[in-house]
Amino acid sequence: MKPKHIRHLYSRGGFGINPKDFSKLQQKSKKQLVNQLFETSKNSTPVKIASFNDIKKYKDFRNLNADEKRELQKLNRKKIIELNVAWIDRIFNPNEILRERMTLFWANHFVCKAQNIFHIQQFNNILRKNALGNFGDFVKEVSKSASMIKYLNAKQNKKQSPNENFARELMELFTLGVGNYSEKDIKESAKAFTGWNHKLNGDFILRERHHDFGEKEFFNKKGNFNGEDIIDIILEQKQCAQFICEKIYRYFVNTTINTNHINEMVRVFYPNYNIEKLMRFIFMSKWFYNEENIGTKIKSPIDLLAGINNVAPYKFKSKKQLLYLQKRLGQQLLNPINVAGWEGGQSWIDTNTLMLRLKLPAILFNNAVISLAGISEFEDTYEQYLKNRKRRKSYLKIEVNETEFNSNYSNLNALQIQQHLLSGKLSEDAKVLLSNIAFDKPKDYCLQLMSLPEYQLC
Repeated sequence: MKPKHIRHLYSRGGFGINPKDFSKLQQKSKKQLVNQLFETSKNSTPVKIASFNDIKKYKDFRNLNADEKRELQKLNRKKIIELNVAWIDRIFNPNEILRERMTLFWANHFVCKAQNIFHIQQFNNILRKNALGNFGDFVKEVSKSASMIKYLNAKQNKKQSPNENFARELMELFTLGVGNYSEKDIKESAKAFTGWNHKLNGDFILRERHHDFGEKEFFNKKGNFNGEDIIDIILEQKQCAQFICEKIYRYFVNTTINTNHINEMVRVFYPNYNIEKLMRFIFMSKWFYNEENIGTKIKSPIDLLAGINNVAPYKFKSKKQLLYLQKRLGQQLLNPINVAGWEGGQSWIDTNTLMLRLKLPAILFNNAVISLAGISEFEDTYEQYLKNRKRRKSYLKIEVNETEFNSNYSNLNALQIQQHLLSGKLSEDAKVLLSNIAFDKPKDYCLQLMSLPEYQLC
């Protein structure tokens, strides 16, 4: 397997690869490499930041006094920050590399946001557990999760007054795509999801007195359907497999759809919906390694941060600073911009983020000054933000692992470093610039390369 193809596989199926690990893979075949990628992600290790004890006071929330409520909410926000940092750590140091990549993908497909730490942790681990499993089972477990039930107003969906929000988003965003269902399908399926609720510990429960046990008509089928029946009928539609395959293709292969490739993927995916089988097919396909698919995707902010960490591992001394940086770059984990999630692609780059992205390697490597202006979603209130702003330092406090960097890059020449860090074709301007850069120190040369627009691509 060609070196650039190995890097491409680990860029799209993981979060990049450092030279030391790359050197161990060069003699392996494509099949061996793909098998290894899946083997290392065979297990699913849940993130554990919160326990049920952290939220059980919510059972008596209405009976708490004002100070107790504030204290409980403060603890909740603190734990959500810890969960964000723990997730980033999984991405920066993945043992189950493909599973973590898939978890990040699914988080922007089954978009959800919650202020209850225990429930959002459960949801994050549902994504992780099902990331390479059966898509049908995945949809059902997500739909029954406490966070999703709250986020899409399923708790308000009752026989007496159906709420259509979840039913609409289930089809529009999660399974079929816009225009592949009727308004009648939305109304009828909403009836099937009436009474869906959850216990304080996150377990699903059906409130029977709020459930519509009557007949529904959905996709020209009639019956006393419940929510799971609706999902099963959706899965029978080949459009569901088409929609998911297109979304996976845009994320893992190319933002421009190739109809022939999608048709191949649908034949693999439908009707059994085996996610692992689909991803194996993609990574083993010749077209996955075509030139037009290498170094052509704009890195997401999380990919950019993870890629820099692959070059020189770094840690933030302040957890909140990591959150602020995510926010400045436009992708704060656990805080999606809306129910449709981040658009990706060109939307990652605008006048506010471009200069920061180009300067970011130098900022992180050299602890350079950066403005941390902006309000985090996890601040108590706007007044609290103003109160604390004067105490906030204007620079990032970071520890960079120089030893790890030297272990990976000190013995590489300029061309080897260039090939490792830049996956796409160089522009003529970049070629001229690189020809004029003196190769004195690997670190300085890496910073020069990582400051090029080409480094923004993967």
